[in-house]
Amino acid sequence: MRSLLIAGGDNIEKISMRLEQHGVKVVTHIDGRKPKLVLKEIPSKVDIVLIITDYINHNLSRVVKKKAQEKSIPICFSNRSWNSISTEIKRMIDS
Repeated sequence: MRSLLIAGGDNIEKISMRLEQHGVKVVTHIDGRKPKLVLKEIPSKVDIVLIITDYINHNLSRVVKKKAQEKSIPICFSNRSWNSISTEIKRMIDS
């Protein structure tokens, strides 16, 4: 089972459940509401970073992207729709 960090989005329970049905476990979620969240590190057990572009500020997106690149973790960007998320996750898993 792949592990995932989600950055952005407020309510991800439904997304999390659907991802688990497809073999992807959400390890952590950074909602981006508090400015101090940019200091949060990416856990070592994360395989993929998903940035939900509808609900994230530019600074947090930039910081998460940089931290993921430093750890060579694949990053995918998606809006909050399930179709978009599943397409991006499948693309990452297949590559």
